[in-house]
Amino acid sequence: MKRALICGVSGQDGAYLAELLLTKGYEVFGTSRDAQLASFSNLLHLGVRDRVQTESMAGNDFRSVLQVLMKVRPDEIYNLAGQSSVGLSFGQPVETLESISVGTLNLLEGMRILALPARYYNAGSGECFGDTGGVPANERTPFRPRSPYAVAKAAAHWVVANYRESYQLFAWSGILFNHQSPFRRERFVTQKIVATACRIASGSGEVLPLGNMDIQRDWGWAPEYVEAMWQMLQQAEPNDYVIATGETHSLRDFVAEAFGVLGIDWKPHVMTDAALIRPSEIMVSRGDPQEAASKLGWSARTRMAGVVELMVRGQQAMHTSVAGRGGPHGLT
Repeated sequence: MKRALICGVSGQDGAYLAELLLTKGYEVFGTSRDAQLASFSNLLHLGVRDRVQTESMAGNDFRSVLQVLMKVRPDEIYNLAGQSSVGLSFGQPVETLESISVGTLNLLEGMRILALPARYYNAGSGECFGDTGGVPANERTPFRPRSPYAVAKAAAHWVVANYRESYQLFAWSGILFNHQSPFRRERFVTQKIVATACRIASGSGEVLPLGNMDIQRDWGWAPEYVEAMWQMLQQAEPNDYVIATGETHSLRDFVAEAFGVLGIDWKPHVMTDAALIRPSEIMVSRGDPQEAASKLGWSARTRMAGVVELMVRGQQAMHTSVAGRGGPHGLT
């Protein structure tokens, strides 16, 4: 039985990845800053919480990282931890940089010192490419990060490449473009749109404030993207891969789709709020997943319209589940 360590198991991708690995017969360990206090609500929602062994670990504390690596001795490490919001990174740049880049460095250095023969997955981001002028970004497209989050992800990417080349570690970076699910928190604009639309459909009467609705993004379905993470680590040689749908849609299209699933005209319920426009914005973000298709055999099955419908239906199901338990506790 293979052992997998998922750093950041409480998040969206961590929960779906844990579920996937369990179906493949792995022994799954997951970390959180304080495993005794964390709710692990996503794991609970997926019905796998009791099958994931959890450990406390702070990625920016090398001793903490080393202790977990020595205890678990994993065959595969998936580093999905760190501050994950582009918008929040403008307000918390130091936390963002430390949690992502230093956390990555500590895990790789721990593997090197312990001579741990594990395979390592690094959660990269399509945000690293910045504005490519609408040209789909592939594995050879230069990085031009335009947010503290993207800067941190770019730094982590090159740390992985350095350790792979210098110490022959089996380390991959998955350069994932936007991928969504009902497990996203409302600080992410996609979940904010879906959750607000569902409340409006229930008669809340509120108005949805948004920033620039002309931005275009490459949106995929998170459970499919964690499949790509696993497939990378099954390859004979480490490499980096862009994971995306290859399609872009505007935020306005996303809004229209979400309200449309609920049978509502979105226009009377949405307003533009200049305060929500970021200091630096990428207008068009699109990935080129051809290399993942040819070498991994992976391609996205769900496109934007399908992603939105799944998010709306998931939001409704989670709301029903919460109502049945008498409150919102435990959900993200």
